[in-house]
Amino acid sequence: MLISKIIKNWVLAFLYPRPLIGIFYLPRFLNHWLQYKKKSADEKLKASELQPCLGDWTTHTPFDAHYFYQGAWLARKVRATNISKHIDVGSSVLTISVLSAHVETTFVDYRPLKAGLSGLTSIAGSILALPFQDDSVNSLSCLHVNEHIGLGRYGDPINPLGSVEAALELQRVMSRGGKLFLSLPVGRERVCFNAHRVHSPVTVVKLFSQMKLIDFSYVDDAGKFRENKALEDASRFEYGCGLFCFQKQ
Repeated sequence: MLISKIIKNWVLAFLYPRPLIGIFYLPRFLNHWLQYKKKSADEKLKASELQPCLGDWTTHTPFDAHYFYQGAWLARKVRATNISKHIDVGSSVLTISVLSAHVETTFVDYRPLKAGLSGLTSIAGSILALPFQDDSVNSLSCLHVNEHIGLGRYGDPINPLGSVEAALELQRVMSRGGKLFLSLPVGRERVCFNAHRVHSPVTVVKLFSQMKLIDFSYVDDAGKFRENKALEDASRFEYGCGLFCFQKQ
């Protein structure tokens, strides 16, 4: 048991948070360990309890620009609508855990979330067959999900039309006047099997033809967040994040 724990700690040190980068920081870690041992003569440090964290020496706090900004964008949009209930399909659970603090949230995912939190209800469901009636959802979000559907990455069936069918299903459940908050990769169109698809912003709007685009923001290739921009601004990105606010007509 002890041996497996030691192996796990050292293997993870070279994989997380930045794979293999830890190799370059190993001498620094060992130097720090020796310094600590020398300065804490009364504290026993066991080599078997070492748990190296070798990828955290950075000058700035690192973050994933897509997920950081899309969560902030969604929270502000939902707050501005002043709704009492919100549905989310498959977005980041960290985003949803915070969102549920100020609006009653139902989280739907192909892989059910097994967590308990006040204000949050989690149910199993597929984005291709949502457990809601036609025209029944007034506020809905789906962040960085649609691009994965049908590629098998998360255990879902292979389906080349996955993104198209998911878009139709999201529109089916939206009520008239209801708002859909959507994000997905935008830029040069392609399928990066089995990670994701990248769509042109114009293509995304065509996929959601039953809805009116209220506003469009994005995270560009440099990780900069830009609000209320033209669709064409993001059409040449390599891997941007499009943030679409739609309203059902």
